[in-house]
Amino acid sequence: MTPNDFSPRSSAISLQDSSFVINIGRQLGSGGRAIGRLLASALGMDYFDKEILKIAARESGFCPEIFARTDEHKGFFRSMMSSVTPYFGQGGDYSCNQISEESLFRWQAEAIRKAAAERPCVFIGRCADYILRDHPRCINVFVAADAEDRIRRIAEAEQVDEKAAHRMMEQGDKARADYYNFYSSQRWGAATTYHLCINSSQLGIEGTAEFIKDFAIRTLHLEQ
Repeated sequence: MTPNDFSPRSSAISLQDSSFVINIGRQLGSGGRAIGRLLASALGMDYFDKEILKIAARESGFCPEIFARTDEHKGFFRSMMSSVTPYFGQGGDYSCNQISEESLFRWQAEAIRKAAAERPCVFIGRCADYILRDHPRCINVFVAADAEDRIRRIAEAEQVDEKAAHRMMEQGDKARADYYNFYSSQRWGAATTYHLCINSSQLGIEGTAEFIKDFAIRTLHLEQ
């Protein structure tokens, strides 16, 4: 099995003509989440970031903590397997309770597909652009930012100094790239992967959201 086989394709889900999605990949500290929220509000779309993990947990029957602890991290699951077994209740041998990162990805991907089929959505990260690659009306965006802006945002959000924020920035980008590159046939952050790549340091958070909104309106022929 190749990584690409992990992405489910549900023939039961039919895409509504009125549905459209905006998928946002982002560097850590680039403001991608804030931009996504502004877009969702401006265009009347549902916003999905960590919310998709709760949906996947509910649909799969597994605890939300399992999805959260492996969120956009490839390989992290192996380091926590010893703590997983208690979540699955009593009885049965370990082979019956075993769950892999690939299984978690399938459930998460199914939750993304289901949400996208029901209503207009903004998805943050989690390979949504690849999972929804067959969606007829989607915009895939990658948000970057200058290093100094990213470090400042991370330091403020995590209450750490600049040195620690720089380290978190590098580690966060690597984790997201490893995760995305494993589960998709594309490259995280590469211009050819997305419809639009934008540096939020140039226009600011609100200006970047406005630019993406205008791009989506023109590209998807949305009525205002």
